[in-house]
Amino acid sequence: MANIFGKGVGKIARASGLKPKLIEWVNPGDTEIVWKYPDEVIPWGSVVVVKEFENALFYRDGKLYGVLGAGRHVLDTQNVPFLGGLVEGLYGENIFRCMIIYISLRRFQGKFGGRTQTIELAPLLFHGSFYFRIEDPSLFVNKVVGPQSVFTTDELNDYLRGYFNSKIMAFLSSTSIQDVYMKQTEVTERATMILRRDFKEIGVSLESIVFEGIDTEGPWRDRLFWMMRGGVQTGYVLQMETVKEVAKEIGKSPGAGIGTGMVIIPPLMQPPPPVQVPTAQPTPTTAPIAPAAFAVCPYCGKQVPLGANFCPYCGRKVKWCSKSHISTEDAKFCTICGEELK
Repeated sequence: MANIFGKGVGKIARASGLKPKLIEWVNPGDTEIVWKYPDEVIPWGSVVVVKEFENALFYRDGKLYGVLGAGRHVLDTQNVPFLGGLVEGLYGENIFRCMIIYISLRRFQGKFGGRTQTIELAPLLFHGSFYFRIEDPSLFVNKVVGPQSVFTTDELNDYLRGYFNSKIMAFLSSTSIQDVYMKQTEVTERATMILRRDFKEIGVSLESIVFEGIDTEGPWRDRLFWMMRGGVQTGYVLQMETVKEVAKEIGKSPGAGIGTGMVIIPPLMQPPPPVQVPTAQPTPTTAPIAPAAFAVCPYCGKQVPLGANFCPYCGRKVKWCSKSHISTEDAKFCTICGEELK
């Protein structure tokens, strides 16, 4: 009878009764990503069958020894040279110890979803799908499967979902809520480009991202209505809300007259003029209160010094009209006075 199990180490010392085995990932489903052969004691001369769109990886003690592609492979050192690193015993035992991990190279769908905040601290609820392939099985096993001990598809899906969520939440937290809703295609493309680099580090090719639902909460829905319908920036909406709140509080004050409101509200509705160096004058009996030399950032709602080119808090570029009204970088006209911006 012909010897179908090859030559090299593994042809000797078969007295223990362990016979060569046929190792194969039998009928993997379309959604199955990973499978580990259950026995880590492998008789020399066993045959490993690897189908198209699969790789079989040999892993032991935190080290990857080698990868087998599609084909029928007899496990001895002549046919598979990297197995020489797994030889045990002075004369070579009839077994070696190793994990055999199968990785599918097909295209898969992953799910994501969670809650985060935008750059304006607006609450954001999101969910969707991402599509990926295992591009570098060796890197994937060394970075994820082996160190994390994730040897089933369910465990692996949980890991990848958590990995994706952490990256997409970091991205969305640096994005404005207006962009998320009004420039969703552009935001999705940017997110895909950034997360693609993160996934490449673990041997995965991220092919596409699809947001299937995005929502916010409470007053931010009303703010979005005015932003999307009126074309105004987030900072301006927040500024107008501040005016309303101040007016409401003034109305509650029993000693407040209409003159008080006229003094306080205009500085809130538009930035004050630049501070000028005063000429020498007699000291007045009651010094007037100088308006603050800042405006409200149209992106994050925080204070920006008059004339600054960038917000010191969110780092976004801003524009000014000749009357010192602040606008976003891409604005064509001032939202306060209508002046054309250059």
